[in-house]
Amino acid sequence: MKIAYLDCPSGIAGDMTLAAMMDAGVPLQLLQEGIASLGLPGVRLSVEEVKRHGFRALHLTVEHEPEHAHRHLHHIDAMIDAGQLSAAQKELAKRIFLKVGEAEAKVHGSTLQKVHFHEVGAIDSIADIVGAAIGWDYLGVDRIVCSPVPTGTGYIEIAHGRCSVPAPATAEILKGIPLAQSDVPFELTTPTGAAIVATVVDQFGPLPAMQIDRIGYGAGTKELKSQANIVRLILGETADPLDNDQVWVVETNLDDISGEVIGHASNLLLEKGALDVYSTSIQMKKNRPGVQLTVLCDAADLAKMERILFRETGTLGVRRFPVSRHKLVRREHAVETAFGVVAGKLAWIEGGPASFSPEYEACRVLATQHDKPLREIYDAAQAAFDPNSL
Repeated sequence: MKIAYLDCPSGIAGDMTLAAMMDAGVPLQLLQEGIASLGLPGVRLSVEEVKRHGFRALHLTVEHEPEHAHRHLHHIDAMIDAGQLSAAQKELAKRIFLKVGEAEAKVHGSTLQKVHFHEVGAIDSIADIVGAAIGWDYLGVDRIVCSPVPTGTGYIEIAHGRCSVPAPATAEILKGIPLAQSDVPFELTTPTGAAIVATVVDQFGPLPAMQIDRIGYGAGTKELKSQANIVRLILGETADPLDNDQVWVVETNLDDISGEVIGHASNLLLEKGALDVYSTSIQMKKNRPGVQLTVLCDAADLAKMERILFRETGTLGVRRFPVSRHKLVRREHAVETAFGVVAGKLAWIEGGPASFSPEYEACRVLATQHDKPLREIYDAAQAAFDPNSL
């Protein structure tokens, strides 16, 4: 499996990402031709080798004629559709811009159709995003992993005036993404960089097990006092056919609580994003029977899960620790049965056949509607699955 790791100790921006891709082997000519096909006036990519805090990296500058256009999403989509790009490149570029558009619409109380793209609608940002789409397509990686993302601190001036870091749109884009603490008084992560990460990354966490093939270094424009302003793109392969990630276990021992409260807390934890919740009978001090309540969650949800445990169970303390998971590669799938459509999931080991697991809730609804045994709906869904149709 070909894998890419984005190491972002100083945040991430579109130009840094594109420079790291070029340093890792994406041809400048390929990017130049793809971006030039968009019809933007006088766009040229200029690359130079620089040093940031003693480390070498490539720095990218998007040179272009002056302009003052404010574009809408449909303008940018039309520009991409008219470009000489592959279908995959167009689709990815438009998804990245959609991520920005949704964030801008949210923070300005507007709609996708009406929202203006200011900084991200400028020529250099368009070149960065379209170039990133071309670059990822060229690299052809199967999985992209990224470190937690620092945003920096302080204030910046944008089209709407002075605002704190992260900028409103950047913060909106980064919802659900693990952030790394940073006291650097600078905007480390831009809306463009955040949108690229939020769109393409499959997993956030430490460097995965891999055999490194190439490393690319992309430099930001500003020289930071405390650290190198670079993003590092590590490319390699892993022989592991299973998907893997890192999650957290949070658990507590309870010996003075009713089953009703444990059940309520478990349901609430699941509703708020826990990956799994389960209870185990244990023997506690003074021979008291108790319950160990265990929660599996993403790093971004740790504090939320702990608050629920403290509030709902009255426990005096919890334990938490990271664990690595191996899991089958999965994606959503649905089958058509005589009773209706049944949603479920496909799962497979890389290179092996896929299996289909119907979702309980989808089967339960159809069983109730048709007054049939639940098992009959499950069996019909399994029989309707055709692996040759994938």
